Amino acid sequence: MSMTISLQIPREVVHTTRMKPEELTRELAIALFQQGKISFGKAREMAGMTVWAFQQLLGSRGICASYDVADYEEDLATLQELGRL
Repeated sequence: MSMTISLQIPREVVHTTRMKPEELTRELAIALFQQGKISFGKAREMAGMTVWAFQQLLGSRGICASYDVADYEEDLATLQELGRL
């Protein structure tokens, strides 16, 4: 089950960062992954990126993307839920 929430980000922050909403969402996904709050699979899904693209992005920032069996199984379950398997 998917839930969508809205975040209020002050206009000054959006203006200062010069980021689009999808870029802000990607940065949030990276931060949550880096803090261990969400798995690689969920962060990748939230960022709207492929496994390889997300892994490359993390690598370019020096963030270790340990993709283990649990992450793989979670990605498989997500793909099944989306009807892509």
